[in-house]
Amino acid sequence: MERLRDVARHGSVEHGVLAQEAAAALVSLGDDPAGLVLACKRLVDRHPGAGPLWSMCARVLQAGDPRQEAWRCLSELDDDLTASYVVQLLPDEATVAVLGWPEVAARALPPRGDVEVLVVDALGEGSQLVRRLGRLDVESTEVAESGTGAAVVASDLVLLEAQASGPDGFLAVAGSRAAAAVGRHAGVPVWLVVAAGRALPGPMWDALTARVSAGASALDADSEVVPLDLVDVVVGPTGGSTGTELARRADCAVAAELLAERPSAVANPLDSPR
Repeated sequence: MERLRDVARHGSVEHGVLAQEAAAALVSLGDDPAGLVLACKRLVDRHPGAGPLWSMCARVLQAGDPRQEAWRCLSELDDDLTASYVVQLLPDEATVAVLGWPEVAARALPPRGDVEVLVVDALGEGSQLVRRLGRLDVESTEVAESGTGAAVVASDLVLLEAQASGPDGFLAVAGSRAAAAVGRHAGVPVWLVVAAGRALPGPMWDALTARVSAGASALDADSEVVPLDLVDVVVGPTGGSTGTELARRADCAVAAELLAERPSAVANPLDSPR
């Protein structure tokens, strides 16, 4: 339980890593269905925009053997090939625009020593990525958020990354919608990375976006919903596809337990310090 509390409290951490940590912790609640439901609800309440966490919790809650399903989810996240497909599919000697520090795409860029990366400093994370890419001998340039449009127009493609996706849109770092819209208007292809566990069925996607929108004003939120019709190419765990195919993809089934927000009056074991 203490490990679950630590996972729930995690601040800035990659969503894939967060889901793996949660899966490992939930194994201990395999014989406690009520505790498992409460723990999963609390986790998604604390991290409403983490698509892999939603997907993993939904699968564990619906499994006949929650322990085994938790380990299976952890293994699938660890073995995700999305970054490898990004490496394979990026055009030769391309100039690529990215926003902030996309966790999967950032791993795919160093193996492609022939690409140039224009990194928009979204959320103040772009400068950190530029320094890291520089240490790995990847040609990269930091771009202020005010230069998002110019970076897109100067690129061969825009590489965005979904924190979560649904039938009609995806959640990404703030500024992604503007970058995608400029790309569409300027004729610059918009690529979207949707790694394992991030594609949700409609009701789960609606629940996620409702929680995210309730957490902060849209004018100063760290993430935003972007329409799928602005995307030209999708890269996921099985390779390249289209936005239409992504709209039909679901990495989990609907878990009714996660659809309603947790009433504040209901006691939760992850709320107590001990």
